[in-house]
Amino acid sequence: MIRTPGADGWMSRVLGFYLVLFFIYMFGPLVIMTLAAFNDSPYPTVTQWRGWTLHWFGVLFTNDEMWLAIQNSVVIGFGAMLLSVPCGLAAALMLTRMRLSRTSRNIIYGMLVSPVLAPGILLGISTLIFWQNFGVGGGPGLAMVAQTSFIAAYCMLLFMARLQRFDLTLEEAALDLGASHTQVFRRILLPFLRPVILTACVLAFLQSLENYNTTVFAIGGGRTMMIEIASNVRHGLSPMVNALAVVLIGCTIVLAFAYEVHRRVEHKRAGRRAITARAADEKLAHDPVLQPA
Repeated sequence: MIRTPGADGWMSRVLGFYLVLFFIYMFGPLVIMTLAAFNDSPYPTVTQWRGWTLHWFGVLFTNDEMWLAIQNSVVIGFGAMLLSVPCGLAAALMLTRMRLSRTSRNIIYGMLVSPVLAPGILLGISTLIFWQNFGVGGGPGLAMVAQTSFIAAYCMLLFMARLQRFDLTLEEAALDLGASHTQVFRRILLPFLRPVILTACVLAFLQSLENYNTTVFAIGGGRTMMIEIASNVRHGLSPMVNALAVVLIGCTIVLAFAYEVHRRVEHKRAGRRAITARAADEKLAHDPVLQPA
């Protein structure tokens, strides 16, 4: 197919127009929500502008109920992360290392992934009913368990994708040289999985932080950030929620910037180490003392 310069220019304009619409669709609501947080209006709106103000940020930082809910969300998030990551890693190792038939592996994989496909309301209610038979009522601990039931599946998928690129001969060589299985796991497998472990921790924490359907049934009478926001919406939305969203967006941008800086620093360090190792190899190769007789 031969393309003319005119056709290429037309396609470029269409693509540019689509990208503009895409970014407006993605970031337009965030911009409006951010502006509403600075509007001196009792309702979150930008069509009736009453002037710039930081009043709603002051309301946010003096709202004890919201901060208690945020504290509960952070505690539950860390608990769900500590439970989900090891469970996901164990499930991934089982599916990738155990000698199972294809049918058995598909059945086990389907069972482990099924919580991701199940409605969150169903997970929360079923977890509450199951543990009530053992005298365990709703609370932050039960919310962690309920969230782990589906967050662990996300972590498992991340670990499986990473383990598919792992060279098993490294473990076999270490075992042949006398290393124990614990040493192989700690010194070979864990360093290989370190990047995806960090990713799984962040994913698990964020999944827990934004979860509502499962948590609202498993936490009992407690409150999390999402539950508190939903409660404020039912009783009349306040621009304080917009202020909270602005704070969360700012924290996300700062963390993303810090991660990018760390990634670039590590990349430069790895490049310098590679140059140093290459220079050392060249020096050894040209050293007459080490040359064969």
